[in-house]
Amino acid sequence: LSSQGESSLHAVHDISIVQQNPDNPLDSASTFEDLNLREDLLKGIYNMRYARPSKIQEHALPLLLRDPPEHLIAQAQTGTGKTAAFSLAILSRIDYSDPSPQAIVLAPSRELSRQIADVIREIARFTPAIITQVIPEAGERRESIQGQVLVGTPGRMTDMLKRFIPGLREKKTFIDASKVKMLILDEGDCMLDAQGLGMQSLIIQRHLPRGIQLVFFSATWNDAVLKFSQKFITGPSNQIRLRTYELTLNYVKQFYIDCDNEEDRFDVLVGLYSIMTISQSIIFVHRRDVAERIAKRMVSKGHQLSFLHGGLTPEERDTVMDMFRAGRTKVLITTNVLARGIDIERVNLVINYDLPMDRNNNADPVTYLHRIGRTGRFGRLGVSANFVHDYTSFGVLEAIQKHYNSKIHRVPTELDPADGSINDQKAGLWDRIEAYFKKVMKE
Repeated sequence: LSSQGESSLHAVHDISIVQQNPDNPLDSASTFEDLNLREDLLKGIYNMRYARPSKIQEHALPLLLRDPPEHLIAQAQTGTGKTAAFSLAILSRIDYSDPSPQAIVLAPSRELSRQIADVIREIARFTPAIITQVIPEAGERRESIQGQVLVGTPGRMTDMLKRFIPGLREKKTFIDASKVKMLILDEGDCMLDAQGLGMQSLIIQRHLPRGIQLVFFSATWNDAVLKFSQKFITGPSNQIRLRTYELTLNYVKQFYIDCDNEEDRFDVLVGLYSIMTISQSIIFVHRRDVAERIAKRMVSKGHQLSFLHGGLTPEERDTVMDMFRAGRTKVLITTNVLARGIDIERVNLVINYDLPMDRNNNADPVTYLHRIGRTGRFGRLGVSANFVHDYTSFGVLEAIQKHYNSKIHRVPTELDPADGSINDQKAGLWDRIEAYFKKVMKE
């Protein structure tokens, strides 16, 4: 694990490993030197304050670095070093003397793509590797994309691999994929959901050479996703899996606040603002219009915060995210566009203003897990506060608890008319809740 803290993986024996070739000895690496990495990669990884491989790196990297290359489907919680794992594999396989694209990394959002590219650049700091982002940008691209490692979203990558240019009779290739040897899908369960991203990822693979190494990483998997992955990996593959109970994050204290109605839910959010700014906080909502409406109402009350969703322009999204990463804004309201993989060390509170539901309006435990995983990073304590304001949200909360066989504790918010005016009690209530959370954060 990195020197920044322990992950919530339990122990080596809790990781299930299925090898492509069961006759091969089951390798693991207790140090980065055991992996026979290039000196400039070792320098890069130690420069990032990694002391020794995390559990996922310890077991995934020997599989990823085997020759001839073997496919890998790996389950690993966010914050456990999975990005560094596939980054080291990529940077160990590319030919630095050849400027052609040799590895493609796909992620479900612009924000995660930018984060992954930054991590690869940090690890590759002392190498000549060229890492290029392939994400939506202003204006029309008229030249080929250069870079040995391309990181981007499926839609933009598909567009750039083969697109029609007005005025020309034939299609023009913007990415020369003839030398690509690795395709990595991060947040694989989202990327292989058989919906839009899944089909786009499949199209991308069909533009790539046969026999490339396929690597899928995700914190969560299900049987439907694994079945769809067989469209990509037609032969045997290595697999690293976790048990369901291991997915519950040990470093996130989970609570819910019982609100009277919709308006009371907003009042509670306003009352918690001082807690949100102790460090940094993310507020998750279900829809874009809700994010904007709440942000504007909060700002009108004198609170500073920002909002982010997929409807903003690329430049707006980058600006909002860069300011939040730099700590210039403390509170961010967002949709599920930031639910997966985003790693911001100072976030210690996640609020589910809207509890996550799927397309059929049923509880979405997987998205819940990813959302609360934005806090409790690097072994630090995090808190998630879930707002319940009607029968539907209470039913979603119960379904999530049942799915993970876990307890989400209720924050006491009762008011007693015998103790004075309701307004005075509400003012005191925010103080009590703030003291309650501060106490929890210090435990």
